[in-house]
Amino acid sequence: MIRDIFSRKRHYTTIPSEKGKKDVPAGLMTKCPECKTIMYTKELNQNMFVCDHCGHHHRIGSTLRLKYTLDENSFTEFNQGMISQDPLTFPGYKEKSEKDRQSTGMNEAIRTGYGTIGGYKAVIAVMDAGFRMGSMGSVVGEKISRAIDCAIEEEVPFILFSASGGARMQEGVVSLMQMAKTSTSLNRLHEKGLLFISVMTHPTTGGVSASFASLGDVNLAEPQALIGFAGRRIIEQTIREQLPDDFQSAEFLLEHGQLDQVVHRHELKKTLLTLLKLHNAPQAKKKEGEDDA
Repeated sequence: MIRDIFSRKRHYTTIPSEKGKKDVPAGLMTKCPECKTIMYTKELNQNMFVCDHCGHHHRIGSTLRLKYTLDENSFTEFNQGMISQDPLTFPGYKEKSEKDRQSTGMNEAIRTGYGTIGGYKAVIAVMDAGFRMGSMGSVVGEKISRAIDCAIEEEVPFILFSASGGARMQEGVVSLMQMAKTSTSLNRLHEKGLLFISVMTHPTTGGVSASFASLGDVNLAEPQALIGFAGRRIIEQTIREQLPDDFQSAEFLLEHGQLDQVVHRHELKKTLLTLLKLHNAPQAKKKEGEDDA
C-alpha cells in the first residue's frame, strides 16, 4: 500500500511559456480591484461592468455609459469636432492630447448630444476618464455650456455624468474659469424651470465636484464613487485630524446630505426614467393650458 502511494503518478502545474501567454487574447479576463476575483470580460460586460462577487462598479467609458443609459440608437452627438488648444504652451500637452485622441476615438474628455430614456427626450453629457482623466479644460466647459443652451432651447431636461480628476492643470486659469462658466449656464437652465440631473461616478473630484457636478436639482451617484474636492492626505494635514475610512465616498456624502440617492448601475436607467416622468407631468400640463388659452 505504501509502495502504491509513492509510485502514484504525480501531476505538476507548468508555468506557461511566453508563446502561451501571447496566445491569450488581450482583454479576455478582468480582475476586480476590490475583491481580486478574475472574471471573463465578456461576462462582466453583460453585467454592466459590475462585479458579480462584491458589487464593485468598474469604471466605464462614455460609449458604454450611453449604451447602458439611453434607448437604443437614440443618441445624436453634437459639437464633436471641438479640440482644445494649448493656451499656456505647456510642455507635452499637445502630444499627450493627441495620444488620448488616438486611444479613445474622442476629441475631448466629454461627449454631448440628444437622446431618449424610455421615450423621454433629454440633452446628455458624459465625461470620459479615459481622456486626460476626464479633466476639465476650455473645450469641456464650452461643450457643457452649449449642451445646456440646447436643453434650454429645446425645453428638455439636462443629464450630466461626471467622471473627472478636476480642472485641467495644463490650461491653468483658463480651466478654472470653466467652473464659473458652467455654473452660470446652469443658473439659466434653473431660471427656465428645467430639470438638471447630476450623476456622479468614480471619480468626481477637484473643480468638477466644486462646480457643475454638485449643482443638480437631483444629485445621484454610483455606489462607492469617490467624490470630493481636495485629496484625503491634504485635508488631514490641513486640519490635523484623521478622516473616516469612508470619507468622500458616495455613501458618506449621502449620509451627510450632499446626495439625494446612491443608485446601483442596474437601477440607474429606471431611476432616471422615473425622474423624467415626474418632471414631464407638470410641464405637459402647463403646455396644455397654454394651448387652450
